[in-house]
Amino acid sequence: MIVELKKITKYYKNSEGSEKRIILDDLSLSIENGESIAVVGPSGSGKSTLLNVLSSLDTCNSGSITFNGQNLSELNGKELAIFRNQNLGFVFQSHHLLPQLSLIENVLLPFIPVKDRRLKKEAEKRALELLSYVGLSNQIHQRPGQMSGGECQRAAVVRALIHQPNLILADEPTGSLDKKSAEQLGDLLVNINKKQAVSLVVVTHSMDLAKKMKKIYQLEDGKLVLINNA
Repeated sequence: MIVELKKITKYYKNSEGSEKRIILDDLSLSIENGESIAVVGPSGSGKSTLLNVLSSLDTCNSGSITFNGQNLSELNGKELAIFRNQNLGFVFQSHHLLPQLSLIENVLLPFIPVKDRRLKKEAEKRALELLSYVGLSNQIHQRPGQMSGGECQRAAVVRALIHQPNLILADEPTGSLDKKSAEQLGDLLVNINKKQAVSLVVVTHSMDLAKKMKKIYQLEDGKLVLINNA
């Protein structure tokens, strides 16, 4: 098991502080090494909040999150930032590539603060291998404005993998794509999940994408309900 969420509760109080809006309600979830999970549900059901809590970008009001045996509540802000950088890869609905940088520069962006030349060289080699794997090896010097939405999303997936994370968190990764590009990106995420042995959690409105995952959970009334287990 790589991640365990146990009895997670997340709520927001109104401006007067007299009422709570419960988003996640005593929610528990286990994620195994190499597992792929989809979380579906209507807008406002708390899917993105769940992803933010899981990634430690947001805190829960009660409950615990354990990652490879480490209780994340025991880490301070700096330690959590290091944890995210070393263990998690993020893919969002918008690719968030910087328009002034080339594709390869965007992919290697997380390594700008790294001083070790050997590590930077290894990262560049890995980036080129991954870009070839996703079919972008001939576009490494192009900028995002010269690429399609699907190509930019594939580049964002490579950027998420550059640190060799244990877990990829994808928030509506196909939401801005046409049907064909969405299908290709979904297949890419599944192939990476299998071949790179990296765990994958996808939050999505798309049942086509969700069905590519081994497990599908519905988030309703603040709780996860398993609706498919392949």
